Amino acid sequence: MGCGRVGSTLARSLEARGHAIAVIDSNPDAFRRLGPSFAGMTVTGLGFDRDVLRRAGIERADAFAAVSSGDNSNIISARVAREQFGIDTVVARIYDPGRAEVYERLGVPTVATVTWAADQVLRKLIPAGEEPVFRDPSGQVRADQLFVPAPWIGHTIDRLERATGGRVGYVTRFGAAMVAAPDQVLQEGDVLHLFAYEAGADEVFAVLDRGPREEED
Repeated sequence: MGCGRVGSTLARSLEARGHAIAVIDSNPDAFRRLGPSFAGMTVTGLGFDRDVLRRAGIERADAFAAVSSGDNSNIISARVAREQFGIDTVVARIYDPGRAEVYERLGVPTVATVTWAADQVLRKLIPAGEEPVFRDPSGQVRADQLFVPAPWIGHTIDRLERATGGRVGYVTRFGAAMVAAPDQVLQEGDVLHLFAYEAGADEVFAVLDRGPREEED
């Protein structure tokens, strides 16, 4: 539900992956964002109206995404899809971070747009290591994304891992991702996707900053 920038992009992405899609929007002009190649169904109406949902094929659906510009419409639609039509996989886009937390506790997975966007900008503003890209629910393991520090250029991933105790999951080089190999030599401009224990993160970044030492070989 919702054929704005997010909804139309989501619909095209899912269709490109081979899924059958139905898009609901109260404004028929919004469907122009889908482009001429979109082969899915478009239904004009309110996404929380049960008859509209039935016309869109909700009774045959595997998943439902509520991504309109209105928090209330999204959460009502998501709850109708889950509670009245038995759709297990439901996601609602929510602008208000406080509401998002409440609905998560009610069992409706949400994407808190404002919080997510602010978090992404924050990570690009502050120095590497201060805020991870990901932290597991237990708070023990974190993932960080950072350009390879200058002291490590020309050294292998294996040497970096042995010195820091972290693990490089993959490296992005010239925009292409590569699964990390122990003997891979790091180059200027490489982006490391590094996993480490939260408790030892300060030491990991200290080692990254200072570079390799002979006694650590």
